[in-house]
Amino acid sequence: MRILLTNDDGIDAPGIAALFDAIHGLGEVRVVAPADMQSASSHGITFHRPLMVREAQPNPRMRGIAVEGRPADCVKLAMRSLWQEWYGPGARPDLVISGMNAGANVGINVIYSGTVGAAVEAAFLGVPSIAVSLHLGAPGKAHFARGAQIARAAIDRILEHPLDAHRVMNVNVPRTESADAPMPPIRVVSMNTAAGIDGYERRVAPDGRTYYWPNGNGMEFFHTAEATDVEALSQRAVTVTPLWYDLTEHATLGAWRGRLG
Repeated sequence: MRILLTNDDGIDAPGIAALFDAIHGLGEVRVVAPADMQSASSHGITFHRPLMVREAQPNPRMRGIAVEGRPADCVKLAMRSLWQEWYGPGARPDLVISGMNAGANVGINVIYSGTVGAAVEAAFLGVPSIAVSLHLGAPGKAHFARGAQIARAAIDRILEHPLDAHRVMNVNVPRTESADAPMPPIRVVSMNTAAGIDGYERRVAPDGRTYYWPNGNGMEFFHTAEATDVEALSQRAVTVTPLWYDLTEHATLGAWRGRLG
């Protein structure tokens, strides 16, 4: 199996290195990732400037292509150009894995996430994908290697079952702060849809200009529904949520056709 590994934290981030090590042996892994941090870039892509690329080797075990673009750019470039250069006309990955993100992508954060955006781009182009994120606790306490091992166990369970070409699976690993952290339970849950509790602090710069500093932590929501990713992650479970990129509200199509047709 040939796997494309990407992320939104950048090719030098500890999460992608840890996940690269964890999925070693699952297949042949090729890394194509942003050259720098692209967190919360959602599904943005680059139109008005070229995508500059360079070979990168962040550590002795992992090398890849760093792209001066966004996560979805990396997937599009890899699948439509680089994969054919490497493997021949018509070639494409068997699986795309995006992550491991430093920070959970649950609830409404799924919409903002560049990690999920990359996975959705892969599925849109016809390759199943898995987005992987690690919930962070106290600063500096995250044990990325153990988090990635837990993610690998969840990935293995997912891959025991067939994934259709357009499937996205969103995986979140609970806070993991030691090498001997136990394997949490895996729960398949829906996405919590409440808005986040955040805001902006008004400040004044030394030159008199006004600016606003975001002050939310990204993990507080107006409410948490039962059997959702936010609830399960708070209960220290690995969350698995199937996602779909078609935003059409099919249940109301007939009604709107009647109203407007």
